[in-house]
Amino acid sequence: MSDLPPYPPIDPTTFDLIVIGTGLPESIVAAAACTASKSVLHLDPNPFYGSHFSSLSLTDFPSFLTSQSHASASSPSPHSNTHHDFTVLDFSTRPLYSSLDISNFSPHLLNQHARKFNIDVAGPRVFYCADKSIDLMLKSGASQYLEFKSIDATFLGDDKGNLLTVPDSRAAIFKDKSLGLMEKNQLMRFFKLVQGHLAGEEGVKISEEDLHSPFVDFLNKMGLPPKIKSFILFAITMVDYHQEDVGVCRDLLKTKDGIYQLALYNASIGRFSNALGALIYPVYGQGELSQAFCRRAAVKGCLYVLRMPVTSLLLDKDNGCYKGVRLASGQDIFSKKLIIDPSFTVPLPVGSSLPHPLQEKLPLSSLKDDRVKVARGICITKASLKPDMSNFLVVYPPRSLFPEQVTSIRLLQIGSNLAVCPPDMFVLYISALCDDDDQGKKILHSVMNTLLTVPDSIDSESNSAVQSETAESGSVLQNENAESSFTAQSNTREGKPTSLWSALYMQELTSGQVEFICSTPMPDGKLIYNDLIDLTVKLFHEIYPDEEFFPKTSTSENSGDDGDISLET
Repeated sequence: MSDLPPYPPIDPTTFDLIVIGTGLPESIVAAAACTASKSVLHLDPNPFYGSHFSSLSLTDFPSFLTSQSHASASSPSPHSNTHHDFTVLDFSTRPLYSSLDISNFSPHLLNQHARKFNIDVAGPRVFYCADKSIDLMLKSGASQYLEFKSIDATFLGDDKGNLLTVPDSRAAIFKDKSLGLMEKNQLMRFFKLVQGHLAGEEGVKISEEDLHSPFVDFLNKMGLPPKIKSFILFAITMVDYHQEDVGVCRDLLKTKDGIYQLALYNASIGRFSNALGALIYPVYGQGELSQAFCRRAAVKGCLYVLRMPVTSLLLDKDNGCYKGVRLASGQDIFSKKLIIDPSFTVPLPVGSSLPHPLQEKLPLSSLKDDRVKVARGICITKASLKPDMSNFLVVYPPRSLFPEQVTSIRLLQIGSNLAVCPPDMFVLYISALCDDDDQGKKILHSVMNTLLTVPDSIDSESNSAVQSETAESGSVLQNENAESSFTAQSNTREGKPTSLWSALYMQELTSGQVEFICSTPMPDGKLIYNDLIDLTVKLFHEIYPDEEFFPKTSTSENSGDDGDISLET
């Protein structure tokens, strides 16, 4: 992160809305507010767009995570050039990542190409062709700034390193050699029942009793074998927890919700003529999504200032109402509404005389009560996990890798044809929900040891002092002798790709907060953005209850035509 440049004063100094942080929820709300003719100032202390939803180079990635892994004490507010009488509360940041462990097993090779990587901070993520985020891109006009490619296939994995293809169509079911004739017939009958129910056909409607029962009970009632149930539960409806163990399942899927997910999956297949299956991924990485909405907001008049930290909150001294913020430059900026990045908190000074109701409305903390975290891992290789296939998803159902595994583990491999890495390299994203850091590390290591050859550590950045030095120098430390030994090895050992670089970290989950000061949620543990989109729409309607969220226009500007999604073959 570079030093703060000398910015000229921002003019005007009063807005309808100030948004701090350019993560996806903040960027969507900024674009929606501008579309509703609100004046918006969008600030970010980082030199890039996306915040916790960004895609970063190998140089910037460790620097950003390190900066977000430690709480920062409140610094004194700079002297203001205004004469208003405010209560000034200094912002501080809380740690949202922990157990950061970055290892570079081939520093000389990777440092040459560090800027050619676009590493997703919140991976793995994909889009269903028919999900809410695609519809929102089309409705808002953000789709004109994005390009996508298909995810080639989805697999179920096991502890032996086997990857079983998930059939995603009638033709795929019949072609799948791993399914017996009886299994194929059972799967076809099940999909026929679901399609008939969704189409409202006579005599095939699923009963209300079944719709409100657990989805796994309905699958058992249909007589589906374990392998087929795993396909449906973990690779299509994407449940997180083991559905038949009530002791560990924290999110039991109802049949009506399972049917909705199946309908989404079915509607995604064939929506775009040049998409191979149900899933797509953005060229240049997930960070492009935040940038697309920021571009949309800028076209509508939003004012953007990057590399501008916001130091303080300004409150009316008499009634405690929010008035504005103070920038690191010392300038005070005012607005009617404020939305902040989830990393910000407002610690109250000792002996604060603020009214108690106001104290409850400040973003003091919004970590989820259950304190579940997301374990995230990233690996870089020079060989694909599947020969002749670049982009695909692998799901490990609960207990498929070790007995104590209670959640699904998802792995997404992305190749250079999506412009996220240099040619002949691949980026692997791994994620799973976990209760604590130790459990998260065990999950990530289990996947890596199953699929990859992980060399003895050459360069480790798990030590905070090393991370700080890495952030300042913009490069990783090198051990030339160790790398010479490593590069002499083959790209694969024992049939497994060898890891060139890895990053393991635990991410906190936040629920966001809607008050007179609103905070946005962190990326969740899901594979798609639907839940996040719902929370963002709710946030917009809370601050602007009388405004429509991206209203339809009579022009082609916000066309909902599927042709507005650019999908490369």
